[in-house]
Amino acid sequence: MDSLVDESSQLKSVCVFCGSNPGINGRYAEAADELGGLLARSGIQLVYGGGATGIMGAVANGALRQGGRVIGVLPSAMQIPGVAHEGLNELQIVPNMHARKARMAELADAFIALPGGMGTLEELFEVLTWSQLGYQPKPIGILNLDGYYDPLLDMVDHMIEQGFVRSAHRAIFAVAIRPQEMLPALNGFRHPVASKWTEIEGPG
Repeated sequence: MDSLVDESSQLKSVCVFCGSNPGINGRYAEAADELGGLLARSGIQLVYGGGATGIMGAVANGALRQGGRVIGVLPSAMQIPGVAHEGLNELQIVPNMHARKARMAELADAFIALPGGMGTLEELFEVLTWSQLGYQPKPIGILNLDGYYDPLLDMVDHMIEQGFVRSAHRAIFAVAIRPQEMLPALNGFRHPVASKWTEIEGPG
């Protein structure tokens, strides 16, 4: 099958943040499986949290089924049967959650957030903050499946309206509603030129 990204793409490795639970909507796991397959067929390595369950397991299995390379990064406390995925190309064990996030960021050229819980939001907002501060220019994508992230996106807009976030920083992440739209969005990403430290504009 032809690659799903053009030859000029610099994306070789993408980190996916997502839940270790499947959620109540079966579409979440289906889309995660689909995204994993898309990454594999595009020749893009998947980096993720190393889990075998929920959305995490679905995205890893989707990539592996299509012959993709998958690296999991797992804190040592979570290296237990049924939690750690045993079929990955590589499972890297790190001391703690801080080391896990740092290692995943080091391995990735871009980030994608799928549906997940508090841990997923914490991972997403860390890379968003790094991007806002200019520490990293890597593309960040939010896969807003069935409107899952609508409340979060509304909150970001509210922060902008209330003067806590510059309007230009609304562009530090891309949003897609289907897996097949995510890679083109990341490939077309251009980091906005806006300083966190200049005066924030008021509403209007």
